[in-house]
Amino acid sequence: MKKSLIIAIALVAMVAFVGGVVAQEKKAPAPAPAAPAPEKAKTEKAKAPKAMKASGAVAAYEAGKMIKVKGSKDKEWAFDIAPDAKIKGEPKQGAKVTVMYKKDGDKMVATSISVAAAKKPKAPKEEKK
Repeated sequence: MKKSLIIAIALVAMVAFVGGVVAQEKKAPAPAPAAPAPEKAKTEKAKAPKAMKASGAVAAYEAGKMIKVKGSKDKEWAFDIAPDAKIKGEPKQGAKVTVMYKKDGDKMVATSISVAAAKKPKAPKEEKK
């Protein structure tokens, strides 16, 4: 009797395990997770300052050192000029300029300065008779 009881329990256990395996839903293998970006790249990206733009008339200019630009509504910005800054044109006092800059702490550093071409006055049209 003990032998038949042990066989019965073994059969019930085997059916329970096999039933559980058969009842499982077949799933597609999960895609491999993307390799995480190196931490150094993340911190450098976060530290890289965003380029910004300011436009207006030159209030003061010291070649290779600084430029002050007066914008609309009496706003005035002072920029240090980066050693590798690209300067297109000749920034004279009163000239219209566009300054691309980045913030370095509490300073604004100009990375490029573009002087707008001076507009030529239109010549009066001659009337044909």
